Amino acid sequence: MRRTKRDHEPEQITDLARLRAFMNPLRMQLYRLLYAAGTATASQLAEHVDETPSLVSYHLRKLSEHGFVTQAGDRGADGRERWWKVASEDGWGFRESDFADTPEGAAAVGAVTRGIFDTRVAQYRAYLDQKAAWGRAWTDAAFGSEWLLELTADELAEMSDEFEALARHWRERAKAARAAGGTEGREHVSVHLYGFPFRP
Repeated sequence: MRRTKRDHEPEQITDLARLRAFMNPLRMQLYRLLYAAGTATASQLAEHVDETPSLVSYHLRKLSEHGFVTQAGDRGADGRERWWKVASEDGWGFRESDFADTPEGAAAVGAVTRGIFDTRVAQYRAYLDQKAAWGRAWTDAAFGSEWLLELTADELAEMSDEFEALARHWRERAKAARAAGGTEGREHVSVHLYGFPFRP
């Protein structure tokens, strides 16, 4: 099955130098924080990652060089603080097959993929540690599921497209509500889905 380009689709990284920018786990963490926050300064982000503002500024500049983050032009007009935002609200992704033909590419894919997974696991562990503080409404709404299916590679790709469309629907709904001033009761929600082959 051939996938077609859709509006609001994450940018596909095909350049090895850009992918390698995320081999540093701190950059991945900073990107995720900035994506959730919308805009932030290096000092604000430094508080979240327990690093110095100067080190955070360095990594933000590196992410900027590769087109992942950019300065938020509508903030920091007094020039004392540089505000940052992600370059695209649609995020980014990559296909392993675009890098599998060289040892360097395969190593970068492995490092970035494992870094992403480690970050997600840490985020979920933090939720489990803090679950009691969220209250019944949120803990009842939260979910974790696993399905064991028998699919072809094309069917798995089709399922991925359907999950992406569903996530885009809820993201656009939240953006519309925020634009209308409907922020009451809203929190950042992280949804992790994995689909991969295995043999029992």
